[in-house]
Amino acid sequence: MHSDARQNRAPVWPSGPAIQKQREMPLNQQTLSRRLERVAAHVPADARLADIGSDHAYLPVALLHRGAITAAVAGEVALTPFRAAERTVRENDLEQSISVRLANGLAAIQPADAITAISLCGMGGETIRDILDSGKACLSGHERLILQPNGGEQPLRQWLMSNGYRILLEEVLRENRFDYEIIVAERGDPVHYSAEQLYFGPVQMQVRSPAFLAKWQRLLLERQRTLASFSRARNVPEQKVQDIARQVRWISELLA
Repeated sequence: MHSDARQNRAPVWPSGPAIQKQREMPLNQQTLSRRLERVAAHVPADARLADIGSDHAYLPVALLHRGAITAAVAGEVALTPFRAAERTVRENDLEQSISVRLANGLAAIQPADAITAISLCGMGGETIRDILDSGKACLSGHERLILQPNGGEQPLRQWLMSNGYRILLEEVLRENRFDYEIIVAERGDPVHYSAEQLYFGPVQMQVRSPAFLAKWQRLLLERQRTLASFSRARNVPEQKVQDIARQVRWISELLA
């Protein structure tokens, strides 16, 4: 175990080129961007976390310094972020608590890790879906999934529903002019979501937060402009026109 002094000191973050990817998500006084702070808020207390696509391992390092989790795996498929994660963990003296592994997706997880929570953040929803699907053998079914897709939420929710996961929490936040969604799910009784729930998010539709409504107000204008451009264009596939028209109708009904 680590000393109190080590747990309470501020993490040491890489500088120069190592933080280029983070410049779009500035670190705040709590050492995480607002987006990662919201992800962190959904990690259960005392969890054993697998952060897949961990990049610089900022999330597990911050959570361990706060005493919020007991151990972590930081998985990376690419060599450069893998080395960056190793450096962050080493500079924070957390090698005994965080295992940094070069692996494809959930292959970073080993049975002995006894993982209780998995975070996948900052990648497309289809990519997160594919990582979960190809790594199903690495899932015990008892983990909490904390997912932060950059778009592609609908196919991700479809996978969760099809694989017995119930969506417990959802939220939208806006950071640096982008809307981000966080989806928290756990295995449970079979659940069926409607097409609209898969599109908007079943919890989002109930809570209707200001950030959620503002996101869809912006997207409604975008879809309406797209539909108008279709009317002036030639040879637009009819199916594509119908898909956008249906989205405009759904969003309009949501905001009515």
